[in-house]
Amino acid sequence: MDKAWSGPVQRIDPYRWRIPRSYKPEMRSEGIVYASAEMMQAIKSDNSLEQVANVACLPGIVGPSMAMPDIHYGYGFPIGGVAATDVEEGVISPGGVGYDINCGVRLLRTNMSRGEVEPRIKEIISQVFRDVPSGVGEKGRVRVDVREVERVLVQGAQWAIQQGMGWAGDAEHTESNGRIEGADPTYVSDRAKERGRPQLGTLGSGNHFLEVQHVAEIYDPEIATALGITEVGQAMVMIHTGSRGLGYQVCDDHLAVMQRAVQKYQIQLPDRQLACAPVSSPEGQQYLAAMAGAANFAWANRQCITHWTREAFERIFGTGAHKLGLEIIYDVAHNVAKLEEHLVDGQRRRLCIHRKGATRAFGPGHPALLPLHQKTGQPVIVPGDMGTASYLLVGTERAMKDTWGSTCHGAGRLLSRHAAIRSARGRNIAQELAAQGIYARAASREGLAEEMPEAYKDVHQVVRVCDGAGISKLVAMLKPMGVMKG
Repeated sequence: MDKAWSGPVQRIDPYRWRIPRSYKPEMRSEGIVYASAEMMQAIKSDNSLEQVANVACLPGIVGPSMAMPDIHYGYGFPIGGVAATDVEEGVISPGGVGYDINCGVRLLRTNMSRGEVEPRIKEIISQVFRDVPSGVGEKGRVRVDVREVERVLVQGAQWAIQQGMGWAGDAEHTESNGRIEGADPTYVSDRAKERGRPQLGTLGSGNHFLEVQHVAEIYDPEIATALGITEVGQAMVMIHTGSRGLGYQVCDDHLAVMQRAVQKYQIQLPDRQLACAPVSSPEGQQYLAAMAGAANFAWANRQCITHWTREAFERIFGTGAHKLGLEIIYDVAHNVAKLEEHLVDGQRRRLCIHRKGATRAFGPGHPALLPLHQKTGQPVIVPGDMGTASYLLVGTERAMKDTWGSTCHGAGRLLSRHAAIRSARGRNIAQELAAQGIYARAASREGLAEEMPEAYKDVHQVVRVCDGAGISKLVAMLKPMGVMKG
């Protein structure tokens, strides 16, 4: 994992680098990495570029194996990896989605200003901490049996809305309307359902968070206004979590199936972690059905948390969430594979787009978007670390041409969690954040230490590369006032 890259990488322009197809005889396409020169030096320090090259060896890959500027080493695919495979001739790989299926982020606007929210930030975060369960083994406030979990797997965010935990327009402002079609609980194991059952409506640990922010800068006032951001200083809420233990188990279960499928279909791979099956095969279709279910579970999870966040604000401010303006700007998935149509050499072609630690970034005019987003492009939400900033961007036509409508998903880790905890020994991360005017509360001291700001890349550089390369457009920068960590 920590082996430094020693292979060839050629600079194409200020924001793109090429791993030539000639690097490995098994490569079926080249690798393209989005990064600045400064970032590339750090990227070379682990073996994630080798993973970019390995992904280029997948059967049926269409176009290059790509990585976004938040690239770092992952399971099979690098985190930050994007790859398209032909639906008829190509494969699907769980390593191209990841263990936390539909780990994603949701952004809510408010009608309140920083001046109204910041003096009460401790109250707000403490109330949210009481109302939203968090942590590794935390049980949610939603009590469901296995049959109800199966409904969640099919209905996604709509399930929570139908239970009274949401507003009519919430699903519309969620990628895929908060539900991927084709989910089939039959292919989600009993073990996965049992793991997910007590965790519906929980934040989780690791890099998951709920953050109260303020708009620090607006880069495109017209698009910002269209999306609901009206001024610098406006208070916002960001929710970052995924499919919890259910998604992890789905990945684990189907990786075992894929390992056998590799032998069955005589697929040659440079790394066993790229275990895969033809998209059209029974194994491929079953994984897609299970993955869709896990993605839908994650959207239901974020919907429940949104409901309780609105209730927390109502308790603190003594007025309704509608009046407070707690509307969803958008909700995007970071770890998912989707069947999409894209232009390839001037022809429409159905592809399986793997986005692992990458965000869909459809440009203006795409038929999958709301009428509002037909003009702006799809909102892209990029969370940073809890000490710096997060960003709102929109998708572009360039992304549709260059990256299958994809862009970065976050800052990207520099230090492993263990390394971060070691580095934080003798320090009080909560006090350091408080000195910056950020109130942070976590289930444990270690939870803050492993997510300290230094554990991540510079999110400002990450989004500037994506903006400079034209694969997403900067709209606004958001800075934290208060953070809840699992």
